[in-house]
Amino acid sequence: MGLDDDFNYSYESKAGHFEPRDGVPHDATIGKAQGAGGAGLDLLSNNQLNRGLKSRHIQFLALGGAIGTGLFVGSGAILAQVGPAPLFMAYLSMMLVVWIVMNDLAEMVTYLPLKGISIPYFVSRFVDPSLAFADGWNYWYAYAILVAAEATAGAIILQYWTSAVPVAVWIAIILAVILLLNIIAVAFFGEAEFWFASIKLITITGLIIVSIVIFFGGGPDKGRLGFRYWKDENGHSAFNPYLRPGSTGRFLAYWIAFVKAGFAFITSPELIAMAAGETVAPRRNIPKAARRYVWRLAIFYGLGSLCIGVIVPRDNKRLLSPESNAAASPFVIGIQNAGIPVLNHIINAAILTSAWSAGNAFVYSGSRVLYSMAMNGQAPGLFKRTTKRGVPWAAVLFTWAFGCLAFLNVSNSGAQVFAWFSNISTISGFIAWIVVFITYLRFRKAMEFNNMMSVLPYRTVLQPYATWVCLVVISILTLTNGFYVFFPSEWNVSDFLAAYITLPIFLALYIGHKIYWAWFVASRASSENGSLKRSAKIKEGLKAFGTLAIPTRDIDVVTGKQEMDELEAMDEPPVPRNWLEKFWFWLA
Repeated sequence: MGLDDDFNYSYESKAGHFEPRDGVPHDATIGKAQGAGGAGLDLLSNNQLNRGLKSRHIQFLALGGAIGTGLFVGSGAILAQVGPAPLFMAYLSMMLVVWIVMNDLAEMVTYLPLKGISIPYFVSRFVDPSLAFADGWNYWYAYAILVAAEATAGAIILQYWTSAVPVAVWIAIILAVILLLNIIAVAFFGEAEFWFASIKLITITGLIIVSIVIFFGGGPDKGRLGFRYWKDENGHSAFNPYLRPGSTGRFLAYWIAFVKAGFAFITSPELIAMAAGETVAPRRNIPKAARRYVWRLAIFYGLGSLCIGVIVPRDNKRLLSPESNAAASPFVIGIQNAGIPVLNHIINAAILTSAWSAGNAFVYSGSRVLYSMAMNGQAPGLFKRTTKRGVPWAAVLFTWAFGCLAFLNVSNSGAQVFAWFSNISTISGFIAWIVVFITYLRFRKAMEFNNMMSVLPYRTVLQPYATWVCLVVISILTLTNGFYVFFPSEWNVSDFLAAYITLPIFLALYIGHKIYWAWFVASRASSENGSLKRSAKIKEGLKAFGTLAIPTRDIDVVTGKQEMDELEAMDEPPVPRNWLEKFWFWLA
């Protein structure tokens, strides 16, 4: 046992017992009792997953999940609906939210980058087991739907070249490649994702440069675009009022764009957190990835969304919309409009790899959530099974199987199916972010209670105030995401379900587990104290049901810290031998 007088707690890695500052002992293994089956992460034996992901892998994994069809394809739908100004404003607003989500996750995960963890593990440990159960299945559900969304987007992109090949064939090919890359060793997966994401980064960089050239009239048609499509002339305008005229319509245009912009970012900051348990030198590499993440998003999404509004008019008939089963990205349309030959095919091919890359990342993340939940007793034990190379094959197969929902394209338009999937996954992602904010606030409060803030290996600015602001904003966004369906002219059952079906599913999971947890606590109290009277047993159960969060003094912020401190102490940062290596270490 090691003792640190500065923080007045003692720690035993095997016994899992610690004493907070008030000197009253508490059970540090509380996280083990919080799974549905009463299981927690075993720090001594939970070694199935391998640390095969390097710094460049996790950085590009997160960017690969963020820079996907939301920007390359979905942005065209926003532009067609509300115009270039709300599109640009929405992406900037969402980037600020994502920055705070990334900061919150990075602080917690850098402190405890345990093998087999996922975000629901932290929710169970710092907030409430029932919330963790609902959050875990919500995450898995979001990732599974996102796999289907990316396969759908890939099929839409492929139809740009030919509609002779049945869409089901394209979807089958896309899903087969995603499965292959996820079922082999994690190091191979990380390498594939690195190269996929590299193609994306090169593509978006090239598109921004080409858009700037077109802006200044450097295209073959020699026409200087400038902000032509932002001016109120020739049927164009920066804002296309939504549902109502005037200022109200412009605000609603921004709000619907804000909601839909979420699809481009949903679950992407979590990718770094999901990979923490399989990352080499996590306390060095995770903060590095987190710091660079937001700046790269600002460059690619900020400039990217601005460029889209510059090179394509919102009334272009080929943009993705319910009325048009468009097969082109707005970037490709803009390049065609400028008269640049061949490049449109190259860019479309690169965008296709983007859909593959994002789908690849989402199967990885969904399977790791499922694996972690199984380790915590919150999912069937089957999903704990791994290959000799450390891949949770059962979780991978189950997550990938739901990507087959993309075959809905066979009987519906690709644009409509893409809209359904993007709406469903976006709201799941918003709910997940709300839970992240709550978990971080509880984690921070517990660290302050135990006088341990100074031992955090990574701390971010504007906390906890930024988290509180984002919690309010995303909560409002979640409740109002489908506001348009309540206008009589816009009512549609499928759109209503896509916007709100996730909320009752989440509540059902939460309340259902609360009922189970109350029964579990009452039964445990009865067995520990002998046969309790029925009234006493009911009282214990009601008390457990009514407890929304673990008391601050009982939150375990110590278990696993010693192991991670020892892992950090063994880390030897690479020393660059020349200027080229120095640049590479800075970049990746």
